[in-house]
Amino acid sequence: MKILIIGSGGREHALAWSFSRSPRVSKVYCAPGNAGIAELATLVELEVFDHEALAALVRAEGIDLTVIGPEAPLSQGIVDYFRDQRLRIFGPTRRAAALESSKVFMKDLLAKYQIPSAAYAVFAEREQAVNYLDSLNFPVVIKADGLAAGKGVIIVANRTEALAALDLIMTERAFGDAGCRVVIEEFLPGEEVSFVAFADGKTVLPLPSSQDHKAIYDGDRGPNTGGMGAYSPAPALTPEIERQVMTKIMYPTMAAMAAEGRPYQGVLYAGLMIKDGEAKVLEFNCRFGDPETQPLLMRLRSDLSEVIEAVIDQRLEKISLDIDPRPAVCVVMASEGYPGSYTIAHEITGLDATAKLAGVKIFHGGTRREKGQVVTAGGRVLGITALAETLPAAIDRAYQATAVISWPGCYYRRDIGRKALDRSATC
Repeated sequence: MKILIIGSGGREHALAWSFSRSPRVSKVYCAPGNAGIAELATLVELEVFDHEALAALVRAEGIDLTVIGPEAPLSQGIVDYFRDQRLRIFGPTRRAAALESSKVFMKDLLAKYQIPSAAYAVFAEREQAVNYLDSLNFPVVIKADGLAAGKGVIIVANRTEALAALDLIMTERAFGDAGCRVVIEEFLPGEEVSFVAFADGKTVLPLPSSQDHKAIYDGDRGPNTGGMGAYSPAPALTPEIERQVMTKIMYPTMAAMAAEGRPYQGVLYAGLMIKDGEAKVLEFNCRFGDPETQPLLMRLRSDLSEVIEAVIDQRLEKISLDIDPRPAVCVVMASEGYPGSYTIAHEITGLDATAKLAGVKIFHGGTRREKGQVVTAGGRVLGITALAETLPAAIDRAYQATAVISWPGCYYRRDIGRKALDRSATC
């Protein structure tokens, strides 16, 4: 079969790598892709929002399956368009993708169906939001309603910081129309875990647990990013808590979406906060996470194309996942200045040397090939992902590789996986 991947990041590179290992897959295309994906797939210079051109490509090349990487095309209805054209595609419809594209919709849905989450209030006017601050105990969380590339969530410690966050989102419109409304939410202490699962509208099939590191600096300091690294499994998600997540969050959410006339098929990714043996929903994403996908697919032994087709055909109950028991770790190497402004087109050195390291895969995010060299082309540039017998060994392997790769101003966190090690040390 032929597969088209839509997107250009580390997640899409990991998807291309996984599909390229399948005996069922004869060819992989990617639009628009990056320098790393180009080694595995045929790149096509098409915009992710150009539904008509993408559909025309699928017909012209006889592509059997289209897989969406990023959230934005889902929110713009690419799945609806392809289905109307009788083209096979993996992902939720536009109405179902509102679970991610509107935090207000998501919070209202969870409240209506009594799915555990934080207390919240919604505001479309800044002054009303400011008045509401006087009734709160800090810290609190302020979120832009719409899509903001993982950066629209701000934890504020006091009223001054809250006012600055409201100005950034609602007045300065740092996230564009995503800031037309804000959610002001109770701060939930605890440990955050990513729970990624396949969902076909009836059945939920979870991948192993993982943990992202959203903040830019070590110790979870600084502004949120799209993700600075991840590891799998996450020991904070015990078997008992996983059962609770399935029975109190994942299946109830599937049932709620169906009851609302928005049946859900695709990847359902719950960002969870765990405290005192209980999980609550922080957010839902409607696609594979980035960087969680990199370590998760390193551990997935099953044929990803078979799993995805089972989701589309609503026969997921017949599928079981074969998972490598070894842990995997991904360290994101980023451009200096990210998640703010940064420069690009810096030559990346050390890629050939790291390709020889056992148990290590380099997944490209923001890269392109220029005059025969691989250069930076984004904020999150590479995801250095390692698999090993133990978590400490996987961490060591990943950081051995990062030490070899460089470009002017490259930056990465040096504490990816530390929470899991600390948890193991106290058990």
